[in-house]
Amino acid sequence: MIMLVADFSCLILSSLLLGIMTHGIAAFNMLSNDNLAVYWGQNSYGATHPDKTAHWQKTLSYYCMDSVVDTFPIAFLVDSYAEGNLPSIDLANICNSGNANYFPGTELLNCSFLASDIEMCQSAGKAVTISLGGGTGNIQFQSDSQATAYAQTIWNLFLGGKSKTRPFGSAILDGIDMDIEGGSQAGYVSFLTALRKHMNRGKKKYYITAAPQCPFPDEYIGDTLDSVGFDAVYVQFYNNYCDLKHYNNRNDWNFAAWDDWANNVSPNPDVKVYIGAPASSTAGSGYVNSKKITSIIQQTQSNYSSFGGVMLWDISDAYANHRYDIAVKQALTSDEDLLNKQIRDQHLSETRNITQEED
Repeated sequence: MIMLVADFSCLILSSLLLGIMTHGIAAFNMLSNDNLAVYWGQNSYGATHPDKTAHWQKTLSYYCMDSVVDTFPIAFLVDSYAEGNLPSIDLANICNSGNANYFPGTELLNCSFLASDIEMCQSAGKAVTISLGGGTGNIQFQSDSQATAYAQTIWNLFLGGKSKTRPFGSAILDGIDMDIEGGSQAGYVSFLTALRKHMNRGKKKYYITAAPQCPFPDEYIGDTLDSVGFDAVYVQFYNNYCDLKHYNNRNDWNFAAWDDWANNVSPNPDVKVYIGAPASSTAGSGYVNSKKITSIIQQTQSNYSSFGGVMLWDISDAYANHRYDIAVKQALTSDEDLLNKQIRDQHLSETRNITQEED
């Protein structure tokens, strides 16, 4: 019986691999209007469900087994200058002081075991970035010269530069995200302008995104958005009066304002505006069910040229909420068979694990 199961598994594995090779892996395209970005790193579900560990956040590669998510911003780089004049990062249950070491003389965690996860996701055609800030983030500069120098630090630690203190080892991330929810914007333009120069000289395409609150203009990064060419903005249409539940109230729902900014103000005429949404009712206020967000997505996608896709907070909540990410991606692509495709991909992954265990 074991041999029959193994033979059958190998047959299915071969068939599915052939199908994947035939269709190939599409490279990430920022200019598309059906992208899905989902934050990973904070174990949002685990924070509100401490006793339900089965649905806690998994390592990054776990979420790259299918084609649903296009971009993973890693959350978060929380402090720009911690001990040793280097940043600190917080990855909740995945990489913390209990399961990883700090680089000597710093508060920067050595999470280099995640390098293979990141590279696996990138090889699957997904972009992986580092998000600076978050709700308790402290991303501050005292001067433009300090901010300009900090661009070199980020380049060396996370992108195409070199350092002995790279938190993700050999993995080269695809850019940065600015999730700024407090403090001053002083130095941000200098920081991002200098970082973009590094990126433009790099050996691959890099991206700069932001996650502003939906009230326009954003209090904490609005001036920076007007001065720097961002590739996309993941507008947080939650935890605010302009959240998704107020979609039918034109005095509150303001995607049109962000579209106007994208078309008439942003230094990048190709900047994309995403609908940022909570992936479950516990992930943030303003959550709407899959049927409602499908309607919102499809109407917004058809009405606004700047629309780039959807951002979800976060992946652990999406998976625990009956794969809310699949419903969103299905709405973006109008692919009614997407769920069946993901079941096939999941079976492929499980079959691969079975054959590896038997070997």
